[in-house]
Amino acid sequence: MQYVYMIFQNGISMAVPMKNGGMKAWKIIFYVVLSGIATGIGALIGSIVGSISQKVISICLSFAAGAMLYIVSRRIVTRSQ
Repeated sequence: MQYVYMIFQNGISMAVPMKNGGMKAWKIIFYVVLSGIATGIGALIGSIVGSISQKVISICLSFAAGAMLYIVSRRIVTRSQ
């Protein structure tokens, strides 16, 4: 049930700004469904890669954490100058 709530919450958080921006309802539905499909494919790939070994999942998570730190720190440094 929590997964359904999360999907609904992500869809609403995408749809409201699009609707406020004046986008047509069919385009909003298309983009939200397309995003949901991409999320499902990513979860499938993640479960396949994660089932290989704990070492692989730790490498993937450390790469993701490093990428997020790089992006956030780059934005903070750029805005502070």
